[in-house]
Amino acid sequence: MSVFSKIIAAIVLIALPHAALADTVSTGNGDDTFFAGRLIDQSIGTNGDTFVTARSAQVEGAASGDLHVSGFDVAVDVDVAEDLYAMGSTVVIRGTVAEDLSVMAFSARTESSAEIGGNARLMGSSVTLDGPVAGALSVIGRDVILNARITGDVRISAQTLSFGPEAVVSGRLTYSTKEQITVPAYVAPEERVTFEQVTGAQIFEDWRDIGTEMPALPTFASMMFGFIISLLFFLALGALMLGFMPRRLARLRRSVAQAPGQTFMLGVIGLSMLFGTVPVTALTIVGLPFVPIALLAILVAWVLGYALGAYSVAMRVWAGLGGADDPSNFARLAILAAAITFIALLNFIPFVGWVANYTLVLLGIGAMTRAVLQSLIGNPDVAFDVDMKPIED
Repeated sequence: MSVFSKIIAAIVLIALPHAALADTVSTGNGDDTFFAGRLIDQSIGTNGDTFVTARSAQVEGAASGDLHVSGFDVAVDVDVAEDLYAMGSTVVIRGTVAEDLSVMAFSARTESSAEIGGNARLMGSSVTLDGPVAGALSVIGRDVILNARITGDVRISAQTLSFGPEAVVSGRLTYSTKEQITVPAYVAPEERVTFEQVTGAQIFEDWRDIGTEMPALPTFASMMFGFIISLLFFLALGALMLGFMPRRLARLRRSVAQAPGQTFMLGVIGLSMLFGTVPVTALTIVGLPFVPIALLAILVAWVLGYALGAYSVAMRVWAGLGGADDPSNFARLAILAAAITFIALLNFIPFVGWVANYTLVLLGIGAMTRAVLQSLIGNPDVAFDVDMKPIED
């Protein structure tokens, strides 16, 4: 599955639970099939990839592609021709998987009927494996019980590890626990068992090795580079707006200065409407392909609102300090650059920086919302009486 397909799948898995409050709904897009609902007890027989999300999901049948299941309680009794991905609070796997299995849950279990043809990766607080795995097995958990035949290598990291009577490891067994345990001979001979105790020093050393490639905390140079790139982006955006739409930009700026409170509330309304388009679009089912477009619109509005809010407030401060009412475009860009720099410094103050940035976004989006509403309902500048004469106050 491509990266774009995984992004779309994640969006669908997030949006669909809100779209289907009672009944199970399903839709298809190409070879992909989507199921959503609060309580799903579904028998499937799909040709391509299948996506299921619900508060409680019990799925059976067969899937010829990948199967993705998410929910609070998940039970999968599906024969999957390719990979199976499952996530939830409680996940139970009963069907066969031709290729790989990936599970993340608070409590994860594979029953004896769950035969995995490829590799298996499980993560959870409690992990129990009763189903055989033809490939390699990787487990991270607090309490792990292995009671199945594993053909490939096994790597387990757990607080407690125990083995059932059906546990057999044909490959190499590497385990990490708080203390070394005795691995029964029927599981694997001693020469194929390796104990790796994880210590605080080893964790710190691994963290340091990772930090040499990608620092955990940004250095001053990287922070400055990111700020300069952001500043150049907003200056380029400001230059485009001043060059192509100076009058409209002036009107938007004046609307912020003349009624900041009203503009702020319009920003709240406008941003709420934008975020509301995501579940509403998903609710129509046929609009699912347009959910990424709605998310992109939110991102664009956020950036434009931030730039417009910063520019409007900076110009108001400039006028308050006695600056020229109509400075040159170069001066306007310098004012915008000073505003972006000042706001970036505010980000080092906890909470204050976030409030300042969010306020600017709402002011900018509020000005744009006002312009959109005025274009839809009109904005007469002068009121006339029946004789088409201006009404005197």
